[in-house]
Amino acid sequence: MNASVVYEKDIPLTDLGGGVKRRVLAYNENMMIVEVHFEKDGVGAPHTHPHTQCTYVQSGRFRFTIDGQDAEVAAGDTIAFPPDILHGTLCLEAGVLLDIFTPMRKDFI
Repeated sequence: MNASVVYEKDIPLTDLGGGVKRRVLAYNENMMIVEVHFEKDGVGAPHTHPHTQCTYVQSGRFRFTIDGQDAEVAAGDTIAFPPDILHGTLCLEAGVLLDIFTPMRKDFI
């Protein structure tokens, strides 16, 4: 397996609607990193997936609902999600999340 270098300038943001845009960055079959941009009041609808996920708050403020519990996070905070847990977010202050998934999200490419 070869390393891959991904340059941000080469990957356009995909508009997901509702004030949310996504950029899939580097990935292989075992893991993936995704940049998600939120406008204030943008919503990441509640969902589950079979992937383990870690989220790093690069900027902004967010209220996550994780398995029925609310947690407010801001720049520098992180969250580790086990597989199949219900989670979603409301953006309180425009910002960017970095999501890391294992294995990679085939549905994102």
